Amino acid sequence: MTPKLFLGIDVGTGSARAGVFTSAGRMLGHSTEAIRLWRSAPDHAEHSSGDIWAACGRAVRGALKNSGAQPGAIAGIGFDATCSLVVLDEDDRPVTVSATGRAEQNVIVWMDHRAIPQAELINRTRHPVLRYVGGVISPEMQTPKLLWLKKNLPHSWARAARFLDLPDFLTYRATGDDTRSLCTTVCKWTYLGHRRGGGWDKSYFRRIGLGDLAAENFRRIGTRVRPMGEPIGRGLTARAAKELGLCIGTPVGVAIIDAHAGGLGVLGAGLRSSALTASTLERRVALIGGTSSCHMAVSARPRFITGIWGPYFSAMVPGLWLTEGGQSATGALIDHVIFSHAAAAPLLAEARKSRRTLYEVLNARLAAIAKERGVRFPGELTRDLHVQPDFHGNRSPRANPTLRGTISGLSLSATADDLALHYLAAIQAVAHGTRHIVDAMNARGYRIDTLAACGGGTKNPVFLREHADITGCEIVLPKEPEAVLLGAAMLGAVAAGRHANVAHAMTAMSAAGRTIRPARGAVRAFHAKKHEVFHRLHSDFLAYRAIMQG
Repeated sequence: MTPKLFLGIDVGTGSARAGVFTSAGRMLGHSTEAIRLWRSAPDHAEHSSGDIWAACGRAVRGALKNSGAQPGAIAGIGFDATCSLVVLDEDDRPVTVSATGRAEQNVIVWMDHRAIPQAELINRTRHPVLRYVGGVISPEMQTPKLLWLKKNLPHSWARAARFLDLPDFLTYRATGDDTRSLCTTVCKWTYLGHRRGGGWDKSYFRRIGLGDLAAENFRRIGTRVRPMGEPIGRGLTARAAKELGLCIGTPVGVAIIDAHAGGLGVLGAGLRSSALTASTLERRVALIGGTSSCHMAVSARPRFITGIWGPYFSAMVPGLWLTEGGQSATGALIDHVIFSHAAAAPLLAEARKSRRTLYEVLNARLAAIAKERGVRFPGELTRDLHVQPDFHGNRSPRANPTLRGTISGLSLSATADDLALHYLAAIQAVAHGTRHIVDAMNARGYRIDTLAACGGGTKNPVFLREHADITGCEIVLPKEPEAVLLGAAMLGAVAAGRHANVAHAMTAMSAAGRTIRPARGAVRAFHAKKHEVFHRLHSDFLAYRAIMQG
C-alpha cells in the first residue's frame, strides 16, 4: 500500500502533540503528552530536550492509535516547536543552561527573560542587523540568550558543540542531519535570509561579544540553512524510527516555529489557489493564540515597523516578507487573572460538578450579569474596569520587556461576579493589544481587515467576540481547529513530494470554517473609548516609573 498520510508534530510550552492528516488536510487522529517545565530562578524557564523527544514518541504512537493508521501509511513528517534554545555537546548529550547545574535542564524556553540585560546591551550597538527585528532585539530571541550563557555559564559555553532552535533539534534528532530552518534562523538568530552567499553577519556577532561563533564560521549555530518543508537527509534514522514508532527513511521536512506553522494552517483558508497572492494576503493577519499570541502578516516588499519583528524574508511563506507582531502573555495573562482571584477555587469546583470548563462557567456568568444589569451589550460591563496587559512585558509594538501590567477600577468585592468582570477585562485588554499591533501594521502599508485565527483562545466565544468588536476585523476560523498541527503536516506533505511547495500545500490542505463579524454602532464607539484608556494606562505607568526613578 502506498503511504498517503502525513504526520505533524508540535512542541509547545507545556506539551508535545502529534496529528495524522490526509493530503486534503483532514485530521484522522491526534494525541497530546505533557512536558516538564522548570522555574529554576526568577525569569528563568527551562525544558529538557530528552523529555521533549520522549514525549514526541508517546504522542506519535497515540496519534497513530487514535487515527487507526499504520506506521507504513505515513508518507512524510513535519515538525514545529517553540523558539527555545537547545544546547548539546559533541556527543549530543545535554549541556546545562540552568543555575542548578543539572544537565537535563538544557533548554532555555522561549518565554525565559533572563537575558534582558544582554538584549539591552545588544540594542545599544544599533547594529544594522537590528533593522530586521523591528529595530529592537527581544530577550526571547537567541543571541541575547547565547550571550547570557557565555557570561554566566562559561563551562557550558565551552562544552557546547551545538546550539539549536528547538524545531531544528527535533529534525536533527529525527534524521541525524544538522540542517537549520530558514524560519528559525531568520526569525530568532538574526540570519539574513535575503542576502546571497550566506546570511550570518560576522560584524554583528563580533560587535555584541559573540565573535568566537564568527571565528569558527558559525559551526555551532548552523552552516546549512534551508527552506521549510525541504526534505532533510535520508529521512528518519533507524534509532529515531524506533523511538517514534515509525518506518526508517520516512521523509522529514525542514521545520518551522510553532506559531508560524499556525500561520501556514490558517492564512490560506478559504482562498483558491489562484487567489493566494501577496495582494490578497496583505489583507490578512494570522492570529495564533495560546500562552502567548503571535500576529503574522506577509507582503511582497519588506516593511520596516518599529517594535514589530521582521521583516523576515521567506521565513513563513516562500518568497514573501514576514512581519511578526506578538504579545508575550495572553492565555497566561487571562489564567493569571482568573486563578489569582479569591473566587476561582469555588467556581472551578462548580465547573467540575457541572462538567463544564471554568471558561464556560465564566461566560455564562457574564451573560447573566449583562441581563441583570440591562447593559446594551456584554462588553459594556467593563466601563469602569480596565486592564493594561503587559504583565510579562510588551513584545509588540512597544518592544519593552520591562513593562508591567496595571488594573484600574478595583473594589473590595471578591465574588464570582467580580471574577467574571476581571476575566472579561483581561480578554478585552488582550484584544486591544492585538488592535494596537494591527494598527501599527496598517500604518505601514498593510490593509488588514481579517484575522485568520487559531489556537486555544479561538475555542472561547467571548475571546472571539471581543477580538472582532475591538479590532473591527472579521475573524475567519479554519475548518480544521488544530491548525498548528496541520501546518506541520503540510511540511511533511511537501517533504514527501505530495505537494509541490508550501504555498500549494496551504491552499490544498486548509479550508475556512466559521466567520465572526464585528459589531458596529454603540459597540464600536465604546471600544474606541476603551482603546484610548488602553493607551492612557501605558502613559500613566511610564509617568509613575519616571517619578520613582527621578
